[in-house]
Amino acid sequence: MIEISEKRLIGPVIRLHPNDNVVVARVDVGIGTEVPSEHFTSRSQVPAGYKIAARSIKKGEPILKYNVTVGFANVDIEPGTMVHGHNTDFKEFDRDYAYASEFKPTVLLPESERATFEGYVRANGKVGTRNFIGILSTVNCSATVVNKIAEWFTPERLAEYPNVDGVVAFSHSIGCGMEMTGEPMQLLRRTMAGYARHPNLAAALVIGLGCERNQLKGLMEQEDLKEGSTLHTFIMQESGGTRKTIEAGIEAVKALLPNANKVKRETVSASHLCVGLQCGGSDGFSSITANPALGAAIDILARHGGTGILSETPEIYGVEHTLTRRAATKEIGEKLIQRIRWWKDEYSVGRDVQINGQVSPGNQVGGLANIFEKSLGSSMKGGTGPLMEVYRYAEPVTTKGFVFMDTPGFDPVSATGQIAGGANLIAFTTGRGSMFGSKPAPCIKLATNTPMYSRLTEDMDINCGEILDGTVSVQEMGQRIFELFLDTASGKPSKSELLGLGDYEFVPWQIGIMS
Repeated sequence: MIEISEKRLIGPVIRLHPNDNVVVARVDVGIGTEVPSEHFTSRSQVPAGYKIAARSIKKGEPILKYNVTVGFANVDIEPGTMVHGHNTDFKEFDRDYAYASEFKPTVLLPESERATFEGYVRANGKVGTRNFIGILSTVNCSATVVNKIAEWFTPERLAEYPNVDGVVAFSHSIGCGMEMTGEPMQLLRRTMAGYARHPNLAAALVIGLGCERNQLKGLMEQEDLKEGSTLHTFIMQESGGTRKTIEAGIEAVKALLPNANKVKRETVSASHLCVGLQCGGSDGFSSITANPALGAAIDILARHGGTGILSETPEIYGVEHTLTRRAATKEIGEKLIQRIRWWKDEYSVGRDVQINGQVSPGNQVGGLANIFEKSLGSSMKGGTGPLMEVYRYAEPVTTKGFVFMDTPGFDPVSATGQIAGGANLIAFTTGRGSMFGSKPAPCIKLATNTPMYSRLTEDMDINCGEILDGTVSVQEMGQRIFELFLDTASGKPSKSELLGLGDYEFVPWQIGIMS
């Protein structure tokens, strides 16, 4: 388990663990700056968020941050020298998975003491945080149709349905020219089914072209979807073409709106919250402020019986052993390693992607040298509790507590899988300033530092940079985030919702060959 200090942060640098041979610049550190707490004088001009050698580091020696290896020195590094990609190598090293060796069960609060929120209780017992009508395309060929139907329902036309949050289209770029059987098609279909059944939808339409490989009949059969009062289907080639299908879809949604509007929010337990955990535009402060604070919120949520879904498999690589040790069973830990090995040995062999070392230019500018360092922070979003299950992309999440879903690191694709799995809320940390939003699950964004939060207040929901400023602890911020979960789930609009984001972020993972 990665140890996170509750010490309030003061001074020019931050020490994260007694064993670390680097510290992190809390502010810009100029050449010649004395750091008495670490007994060195800066030899470099070090931007805030970057690492500084706290002692002599010999060539080949591990770079330790939170007492976790995040790379290896490729030259001798003197105390006070900036440590980044120019003097750090990314290379593989042995990690002891020690399956389930640190497992400690979560102690649940009595039901009478659990927090509550105001949610939409569906007929199957699941609870939504929003109340949309969704329109899904089976294939890119019906994408225009589903978007035209949704666009017809302007705020003015929905004014008499105040309990309906909107009509939203979920179109995508695949569904044909792909393998007809196997995991690529199964993945697309379970993603679509996860949205069609999502508790944040009061009802859904599914619209196909008719000749595509992702046949509507095959989708319905594979995922055991049944037409009924809240699920309607159309095939364009049988409905008279583009214009007539749009008209029929509009009429179908009109007929669904009165019942959707009858649904009222009810007081329900926080155990019904399922939060997808995302990070993007990460920086050197992600592992110090927003990510551990979000992890603290997930620890609180787990005690209240809720669920947090950590994902982005390439962004836990290098620290996966800290998760396998917390697994509830050896089998659960092995599931995680199976997904890691698929990525390394099959999916990304020879490819210039981040699981093979190099992070994005924005991450590098933010102070992250390689994927090991990024993963160190990314994994913290899941908190410190036990790993209760591992899921494939878009599989229904049924286990409570902290779980993992295999997804890429690309945020829209990752969040799409989490929402398909049942996430009714997305929590997204960012250091550089991501502008992501999602539907039907609202997305709240957590800033890692105050300067960015101040620049992008219109996009950010909460400033975890207060931890860096020394005005609040990680645990106190975690409590604030948990309370924001409850408020947002109860209907408080997130910043991304106020900006209208989420109409274009439905992006199923395309893993197969296109032909």
